[in-house]
Amino acid sequence: MSEVRIAAEPRTAFGKGAARKIRRADKVPAVLYGHGIDPKHLTLPGHEVLLALRTPNVLIRLKGEGVDELALPKGVQRDPIKGFVEHVDLLLVKSGEKVTVEIPVTTVGDVHPDGLLDLQLVAVAVEAEATHIPTGVEVNVEGLEVGTAVTTAQLQLPQGATLAADPETVVVQIIAKPVEAPEEAEEAAEAPAAEAAAEGETAEAAAE
Repeated sequence: MSEVRIAAEPRTAFGKGAARKIRRADKVPAVLYGHGIDPKHLTLPGHEVLLALRTPNVLIRLKGEGVDELALPKGVQRDPIKGFVEHVDLLLVKSGEKVTVEIPVTTVGDVHPDGLLDLQLVAVAVEAEATHIPTGVEVNVEGLEVGTAVTTAQLQLPQGATLAADPETVVVQIIAKPVEAPEEAEEAAEAPAAEAAAEGETAEAAAE
């Protein structure tokens, strides 16, 4: 995973008033913590942070006065209406160390025609090197039949990643398609015939 470089400024003013002033300047209050250091209070450019957070588990290189660190976003507060970032908690990481993160789960392939795919887990916790976090994991569901379930233990995780979740958690399962009620099936079968009859009557009326 590539790094995203973001300029960081030390933050010395605190409280709601100071935070509002920072946000009005299109910036974001942030806190960097980890590795036993005292938390560092920072101010980050709002637009760059918003763009960076579009990538899950983005690795951020913080550069600024007294700051040159790698960090992972671990807590993001957003405005519930407008969606802009209000605050970010950043975890200090070092090259080579392992961290636990959640990566997205996606499916590929088509299940058996009699079944429906029920995706129960959209992200799974894994342990990986901070500088080599996988972007996600795929589950191949091609041809899976009704009643089949795939657990986290059965996932083919990317190289270098190990499972950090309950191995018995169901990721996807194949459920049966809902059975059509007899009345609904009969109505569905009669509909084309009724439409054809109506069209025929319309044609006859036009001919007269």
